Amino acid sequence: MIIAGCSRRKLQTAVPVPALDLYQGGCIPALRSRAQEIAWLRSRTWILSAEHGLLHADTPLLPYDRRMDSQRAAWLRPAACRHLRDEFSQHGFPREVLVIAEPLYQLALADLASLAGADHIRWVDDPAREWEKADAVISTWRQCP
Repeated sequence: MIIAGCSRRKLQTAVPVPALDLYQGGCIPALRSRAQEIAWLRSRTWILSAEHGLLHADTPLLPYDRRMDSQRAAWLRPAACRHLRDEFSQHGFPREVLVIAEPLYQLALADLASLAGADHIRWVDDPAREWEKADAVISTWRQCP
């Protein structure tokens, strides 16, 4: 499972598009490219939106303008926890969770370690500059059936 923070840059569109296609900054373009190479990856990708909270990569969205701050992250935290709890109860716990998100976004995911187990989570704090670190984790998943 991948959870990526959203980005300020978005596709300009008047028609809702999948979240993974809407965001144009940070690690999202590289993640989108990787999901085109690995068929099952997109189905296991989630995006933490400053506006909408935790969304599946294919959730249709329109552009918006909201920045993450500590108050917003704290407000999103309970809903993100509920969403993750529901996801894990419906589909089981992932073998590993890769979080590619700045520290403010990580505040909204503060309950993830207690839900999935701290030893099953990999954190990448700088989505734009540390994509190689995230990609290295994803590359180990490519060998999994």
